[in-house]
Amino acid sequence: MNRVSIGFLGAGKMATALARGVIQAGVVPAGNVIASDPVAAAREAFAQATGARVTGGNAEVVTASDLVVVAVKPDQVVGLLSELSHLWEVSRHLVVSIAAGVTLARMEGAAPKGLRIVRVMPNTPALVGASASAFSVGTSATQADAGQVQSFLGSVGLALEVKEKLLDAVTGVSGSGPAYGFLMIEALADGGVAAGLPRDVAQRLAAQTLLGAAKMVLETGQHPGALKDAVCSPGGTTIEAIHALEKGGVRAALIGAVRAAADKARAMA
Repeated sequence: MNRVSIGFLGAGKMATALARGVIQAGVVPAGNVIASDPVAAAREAFAQATGARVTGGNAEVVTASDLVVVAVKPDQVVGLLSELSHLWEVSRHLVVSIAAGVTLARMEGAAPKGLRIVRVMPNTPALVGASASAFSVGTSATQADAGQVQSFLGSVGLALEVKEKLLDAVTGVSGSGPAYGFLMIEALADGGVAAGLPRDVAQRLAAQTLLGAAKMVLETGQHPGALKDAVCSPGGTTIEAIHALEKGGVRAALIGAVRAAADKARAMA
Protein backbone atom coordinates (compact mmCIF):
# COMPACT_ATOMS: atom_id res chain seq x y z
CA MET A 1 0.00 0.00 0.00
CA ASN A 2 2.98 2.37 0.10
CA ARG A 3 2.08 3.49 -3.43
CA VAL A 4 -1.51 4.32 -2.45
CA SER A 5 -2.59 7.86 -1.60
CA ILE A 6 -4.95 8.01 1.38
CA GLY A 7 -7.29 10.89 2.09
CA PHE A 8 -9.41 11.63 5.15
CA LEU A 9 -12.63 13.61 4.92
CA GLY A 10 -12.65 14.80 8.51
CA ALA A 11 -9.59 15.18 10.73
CA GLY A 12 -10.98 14.26 14.13
CA LYS A 13 -9.56 11.92 16.75
CA MET A 14 -10.42 8.66 14.99
CA ALA A 15 -9.07 9.87 11.65
CA THR A 16 -5.91 11.07 13.38
CA ALA A 17 -5.47 7.74 15.16
CA LEU A 18 -5.82 5.76 11.93
CA ALA A 19 -3.58 8.08 9.92
CA ARG A 20 -0.86 8.20 12.54
CA GLY A 21 -1.07 4.45 13.01
CA VAL A 22 -0.63 3.54 9.34
CA ILE A 23 2.15 6.11 8.90
CA GLN A 24 4.03 4.85 11.96
CA ALA A 25 3.56 1.27 10.77
CA GLY A 26 5.22 2.18 7.47
CA VAL A 27 2.15 1.30 5.41
CA VAL A 28 2.17 4.66 3.65
CA PRO A 29 4.52 7.65 3.92
CA ALA A 30 3.15 10.85 5.44
CA GLY A 31 3.51 12.51 2.05
CA ASN A 32 0.83 10.17 0.66
CA VAL A 33 -1.75 11.22 3.27
CA ILE A 34 -4.01 14.27 3.22
CA ALA A 35 -6.97 15.30 5.38
CA SER A 36 -9.64 17.97 5.20
CA ASP A 37 -11.65 19.56 7.97
CA PRO A 38 -13.57 22.83 8.24
CA VAL A 39 -12.18 23.37 11.76
CA ALA A 40 -8.68 24.88 11.72
CA ALA A 41 -7.80 23.45 15.15
CA ALA A 42 -8.64 19.92 13.96
CA ARG A 43 -6.48 20.36 10.85
CA GLU A 44 -3.58 21.64 12.92
CA ALA A 45 -3.83 18.76 15.41
CA PHE A 46 -3.95 16.20 12.57
CA ALA A 47 -0.91 17.73 10.89
CA GLN A 48 1.10 17.83 14.11
CA ALA A 49 0.24 14.23 15.00
CA THR A 50 0.89 12.74 11.57
CA GLY A 51 3.14 15.04 9.57
CA ALA A 52 0.64 14.76 6.71
CA ARG A 53 -0.91 17.48 4.58
CA VAL A 54 -4.16 19.17 5.55
CA THR A 55 -6.65 21.35 3.73
CA GLY A 56 -9.97 23.04 4.29
CA GLY A 57 -11.41 21.64 1.05
CA ASN A 58 -12.94 18.18 0.63
CA ALA A 59 -12.54 18.31 -3.16
CA GLU A 60 -8.76 18.50 -2.82
CA VAL A 61 -8.74 15.32 -0.75
CA VAL A 62 -10.84 13.37 -3.25
CA THR A 63 -8.79 14.40 -6.28
CA ALA A 64 -5.51 13.65 -4.49
CA SER A 65 -6.44 10.23 -3.09
CA ASP A 66 -7.05 6.64 -4.16
CA LEU A 67 -8.47 5.43 -0.84
CA VAL A 68 -10.78 7.98 0.80
CA VAL A 69 -11.73 7.57 4.45
CA VAL A 70 -15.04 9.24 5.34
CA ALA A 71 -14.52 10.34 8.94
CA VAL A 72 -17.26 12.92 9.45
CA LYS A 73 -20.23 12.74 11.81
CA PRO A 74 -22.84 10.13 10.81
CA ASP A 75 -25.50 12.69 9.92
CA GLN A 76 -23.11 14.31 7.41
CA VAL A 77 -22.05 11.21 5.47
CA VAL A 78 -24.85 10.91 2.91
CA GLY A 79 -24.83 14.60 2.11
CA LEU A 80 -21.06 14.64 1.73
CA LEU A 81 -21.01 11.67 -0.66
CA SER A 82 -23.70 13.31 -2.76
CA GLU A 83 -21.99 16.71 -2.71
CA LEU A 84 -18.80 15.16 -4.09
CA SER A 85 -20.57 12.99 -6.72
CA HIS A 86 -18.97 14.81 -9.65
CA LEU A 87 -15.48 13.98 -8.33
CA TRP A 88 -15.80 10.28 -7.61
CA GLU A 89 -14.04 8.02 -10.12
CA VAL A 90 -15.52 4.53 -9.98
CA SER A 91 -12.41 2.88 -11.40
CA ARG A 92 -10.05 4.71 -9.07
CA HIS A 93 -11.63 5.50 -5.72
CA LEU A 94 -12.19 3.12 -2.84
CA VAL A 95 -14.33 4.78 -0.15
CA VAL A 96 -13.99 3.62 3.45
CA SER A 97 -16.56 4.95 5.91
CA ILE A 98 -15.89 4.86 9.65
CA ALA A 99 -19.19 6.55 10.56
CA ALA A 100 -21.26 4.57 13.05
CA GLY A 101 -24.75 3.55 11.97
CA VAL A 102 -24.62 4.69 8.33
CA THR A 103 -25.48 1.66 6.18
CA LEU A 104 -23.86 0.65 2.92
CA ALA A 105 -27.23 0.95 1.18
CA ARG A 106 -27.63 4.58 2.24
CA MET A 107 -24.11 5.45 1.15
CA GLU A 108 -24.41 3.65 -2.18
CA GLY A 109 -27.69 5.46 -2.80
CA ALA A 110 -25.94 8.82 -2.44
CA ALA A 111 -22.89 7.94 -4.55
CA PRO A 112 -22.41 7.32 -8.28
CA LYS A 113 -23.44 3.82 -9.35
CA GLY A 114 -20.55 1.39 -9.05
CA LEU A 115 -18.54 3.37 -6.51
CA ARG A 116 -16.72 0.88 -4.28
CA ILE A 117 -17.60 1.44 -0.63
CA VAL A 118 -16.50 -0.39 2.51
CA ARG A 119 -18.01 0.25 5.93
CA VAL A 120 -15.65 0.00 8.88
CA MET A 121 -15.96 0.12 12.65
CA PRO A 122 -12.46 0.86 14.03
CA ASN A 123 -11.38 1.96 17.48
CA THR A 124 -8.90 4.47 18.87
CA PRO A 125 -6.12 2.06 19.95
CA ALA A 126 -5.12 2.25 16.26
CA LEU A 127 -2.97 5.09 17.60
CA VAL A 128 -0.72 2.54 19.34
CA GLY A 129 -1.03 -0.28 16.82
CA ALA A 130 -3.57 -2.21 18.89
CA SER A 131 -6.94 -1.51 17.28
CA ALA A 132 -9.80 -3.99 16.97
CA SER A 133 -11.69 -3.29 13.75
CA ALA A 134 -14.36 -4.97 11.67
CA PHE A 135 -15.49 -4.17 8.15
CA SER A 136 -18.14 -5.05 5.55
CA VAL A 137 -17.87 -4.53 1.80
CA GLY A 138 -20.51 -2.94 -0.42
CA THR A 139 -22.12 -4.40 -3.52
CA SER A 140 -19.53 -2.97 -5.93
CA ALA A 141 -16.45 -3.63 -3.79
CA THR A 142 -14.19 -6.50 -4.86
CA GLN A 143 -12.14 -9.07 -2.99
CA ALA A 144 -9.10 -6.97 -3.88
CA ASP A 145 -10.77 -4.01 -2.17
CA ALA A 146 -11.45 -6.14 0.90
CA GLY A 147 -7.80 -7.16 0.88
CA GLN A 148 -6.68 -3.56 0.68
CA VAL A 149 -8.88 -2.57 3.61
CA GLN A 150 -7.62 -5.62 5.52
CA SER A 151 -4.04 -4.43 4.95
CA PHE A 152 -4.93 -0.86 5.89
CA LEU A 153 -6.63 -1.81 9.16
CA GLY A 154 -4.43 -4.81 9.89
CA SER A 155 -1.35 -2.60 9.98
CA VAL A 156 -2.67 -1.00 13.16
CA GLY A 157 -4.17 -4.02 14.91
CA LEU A 158 -6.78 -6.75 14.44
CA ALA A 159 -9.13 -6.48 11.43
CA LEU A 160 -12.00 -8.89 10.78
CA GLU A 161 -14.49 -9.00 7.92
CA VAL A 162 -18.09 -9.50 9.08
CA LYS A 163 -21.60 -9.29 7.67
CA GLU A 164 -22.93 -5.75 7.77
CA LYS A 165 -25.80 -6.66 10.09
CA LEU A 166 -23.19 -7.45 12.76
CA LEU A 167 -21.45 -4.06 12.68
CA ASP A 168 -23.75 -2.55 15.29
CA ALA A 169 -22.74 -5.34 17.67
CA VAL A 170 -19.09 -4.64 16.78
CA THR A 171 -19.72 -1.02 17.76
CA GLY A 172 -20.93 -2.18 21.16
CA VAL A 173 -17.98 -4.51 21.79
CA SER A 174 -14.90 -2.89 20.27
CA GLY A 175 -15.94 0.47 18.83
CA SER A 176 -16.99 1.75 22.26
CA GLY A 177 -14.95 -0.87 24.11
CA PRO A 178 -11.79 1.16 24.84
CA ALA A 179 -13.87 3.40 27.11
CA TYR A 180 -14.93 0.35 29.13
CA GLY A 181 -11.29 -0.65 29.48
CA PHE A 182 -10.24 2.84 30.56
CA LEU A 183 -13.02 2.86 33.16
CA MET A 184 -11.88 -0.51 34.51
CA ILE A 185 -8.24 0.64 34.69
CA GLU A 186 -9.29 3.79 36.55
CA ALA A 187 -11.43 1.79 38.96
CA LEU A 188 -8.69 -0.77 39.62
CA ALA A 189 -6.23 2.04 40.26
CA ASP A 190 -8.70 3.66 42.66
CA GLY A 191 -8.91 0.34 44.48
CA GLY A 192 -5.13 0.16 44.67
CA VAL A 193 -4.98 3.66 46.13
CA ALA A 194 -7.66 2.72 48.66
CA ALA A 195 -5.50 -0.26 49.64
CA GLY A 196 -2.44 1.95 50.13
CA LEU A 197 -0.62 2.11 46.77
CA PRO A 198 0.66 5.39 45.32
CA ARG A 199 -1.56 6.54 42.40
CA ASP A 200 1.12 6.19 39.70
CA VAL A 201 2.05 2.68 40.84
CA ALA A 202 -1.59 1.56 41.04
CA GLN A 203 -2.40 2.92 37.58
CA ARG A 204 0.60 1.29 35.89
CA LEU A 205 -0.12 -2.05 37.56
CA ALA A 206 -3.80 -1.88 36.60
CA ALA A 207 -3.09 -1.02 32.95
CA GLN A 208 -0.39 -3.67 32.58
CA THR A 209 -2.62 -6.28 34.21
CA LEU A 210 -5.44 -5.74 31.70
CA LEU A 211 -2.92 -5.72 28.85
CA GLY A 212 -1.46 -9.01 30.07
CA ALA A 213 -4.88 -10.60 30.50
CA ALA A 214 -5.87 -9.62 26.97
CA LYS A 215 -2.63 -11.01 25.53
CA MET A 216 -3.20 -14.31 27.30
CA VAL A 217 -6.68 -14.65 25.78
CA LEU A 218 -5.42 -13.82 22.27
CA GLU A 219 -2.21 -15.84 22.37
CA THR A 220 -3.30 -18.97 24.23
CA GLY A 221 -6.69 -19.32 22.53
CA GLN A 222 -8.17 -20.51 25.81
CA HIS A 223 -11.63 -19.47 26.97
CA PRO A 224 -11.37 -16.50 29.36
CA GLY A 225 -13.39 -18.47 31.90
CA ALA A 226 -10.74 -21.17 31.95
CA LEU A 227 -7.96 -18.61 32.37
CA LYS A 228 -9.93 -17.01 35.22
CA ASP A 229 -10.36 -20.37 36.93
CA ALA A 230 -6.60 -20.97 36.74
CA VAL A 231 -6.00 -17.82 38.82
CA CYS A 232 -8.65 -18.65 41.42
CA SER A 233 -6.96 -20.88 44.02
CA PRO A 234 -9.33 -22.64 46.46
CA GLY A 235 -10.00 -20.36 49.41
CA GLY A 236 -7.69 -17.72 47.97
CA THR A 237 -7.74 -13.98 47.43
CA THR A 238 -8.81 -14.02 43.78
CA ILE A 239 -12.01 -16.03 44.25
CA GLU A 240 -12.98 -13.58 47.02
CA ALA A 241 -12.43 -10.71 44.59
CA ILE A 242 -14.46 -12.47 41.87
CA HIS A 243 -17.27 -12.99 44.38
CA ALA A 244 -17.25 -9.24 45.12
CA LEU A 245 -17.39 -8.43 41.39
CA GLU A 246 -20.29 -10.81 40.81
CA LYS A 247 -22.19 -9.36 43.78
CA GLY A 248 -21.60 -5.91 42.31
CA GLY A 249 -23.10 -6.94 39.00
CA VAL A 250 -19.99 -6.20 36.93
CA ARG A 251 -20.69 -8.96 34.42
CA ALA A 252 -24.29 -7.84 33.87
CA ALA A 253 -23.21 -4.19 33.67
CA LEU A 254 -20.68 -4.93 30.91
CA ILE A 255 -23.20 -6.98 28.94
CA GLY A 256 -25.67 -4.13 29.34
CA ALA A 257 -23.08 -1.60 28.17
CA VAL A 258 -22.42 -3.52 24.95
CA ARG A 259 -26.13 -3.89 24.25
CA ALA A 260 -26.78 -0.20 24.96
CA ALA A 261 -24.05 0.91 22.57
CA ALA A 262 -25.23 -1.52 19.87
CA ASP A 263 -28.84 -0.31 20.27
CA LYS A 264 -27.69 3.30 19.97
CA ALA A 265 -25.79 2.46 16.76
CA ARG A 266 -28.95 0.88 15.31
CA ALA A 267 -30.98 3.94 16.30
CA MET A 268 -28.45 6.21 14.57
CA ALA A 269 -29.07 4.28 11.36
